[in-house]
Amino acid sequence: MSRRSCSDAAGFTLIEALIALAIIAVVLGTIGSVIATTAKGTRAIDQHLALAGTAETLLADLPARSLLKPGRQSGELAGSRWRVDVAPMNVPGGNPATDRFVPMAVNLRLQRADGSAIQVTTVKLVPRASQ
Repeated sequence: MSRRSCSDAAGFTLIEALIALAIIAVVLGTIGSVIATTAKGTRAIDQHLALAGTAETLLADLPARSLLKPGRQSGELAGSRWRVDVAPMNVPGGNPATDRFVPMAVNLRLQRADGSAIQVTTVKLVPRASQ
């Protein structure tokens, strides 16, 4: 049996140290990827919320339903281009002679300079014009 001194058996070999460094590098790379994805998702949510707030403002500024007319309006607000299309809807079973209201489709498209966009569609009931 050979006797080894304490200095020969103590410590890590070079291979063990390299494997440990490789594992640490993989773990840190994975954590970095998760952080980058989270930051990207947070920015996307912030952009979407900003667009939704602007869309809410635009829809609130639409004319009263008695004044709402078919057509297209467009403009710019808070650095975003917007377009509102208003058109009457064809409703199956509707009777123009007896129906007091006409459903109008209101389609809002809003786009920021960076390319992010949102589209909101709603229906407004407009009193039928007297004949």
